[in-house]
Order: sequence, then C-alpha cells, then structure tokens
Amino acid sequence: QLQLVESGGGLVQPGGSLRLSCAASGFTNPSGFTNVIGWFRQAPGKEREGISFINRSGSLANYADSVRGRFTISRDNAKNTVYLQMNSLKPEDTAIYYCAQTSHWTLRPEFYRGWGQGTQVTVSS
Repeated sequence: QLQLVESGGGLVQPGGSLRLSCAASGFTNPSGFTNVIGWFRQAPGKEREGISFINRSGSLANYADSVRGRFTISRDNAKNTVYLQMNSLKPEDTAIYYCAQTSHWTLRPEFYRGWGQGTQVTVSS
C-alpha cells in the first residue's frame, strides 16, 4: 500500500541532464520503503515502458537498452528516496516518468504497485 511521488522533471535541451526523485508520500509510513523500486515512462500514444529498477539495498540495478550508459538509478533509504540521473538526453526521452515498487526482480509494470502521478520530462531545443 506504499504510495510514491515523483519530482524533478522539466524542459532540457538535447545533451542535457536532469535528476528525478521518487519518494514516499507524506501520508504513507516511510518504513514501507524497503522493496525494489522501478522507473517507467510513457510518451504520447505509446505504452508504458520500463526504464530501470534497483534492489532493496541499492547494490544491484538493471536498465533498458534505450537508456543504458546514459541513465543511473540509485537510492538513499535513510531519505526514503530513489533517484534517476538522466544524462545525454535525447528528444526521444520526452515522456511522463513514473516510479512504483514491487517485491519481484522485473521491469514488467503489471508487477508494480503504488504508482505516483508522474513528472513530465521534455527534451527539445
């Protein structure tokens, strides 16, 4: 029943960087922020796409081929926050970005719960 909130999106030029944050809602007990956290994105007219996920301790992570080498996921459990550092941004990265949690090792969105409202990332000159 964990509810997450995304922030940090905005407008950036191609080649630029942004850092997104995913944090437990102020109305949710932060002690529940202990599971796998995933980042997803959805562009207009397209299905939701898994980007990256990170394990409970932050020692392991996986990435989609489209972002590997450009994006880095990390977490700070003391702050109840997961981050997504986005470098070398491309116009095709434009989307609404979401986070959610699961107890499984997967980027399939049907296994995730506690979705936030998303944060808009726009990459354009």
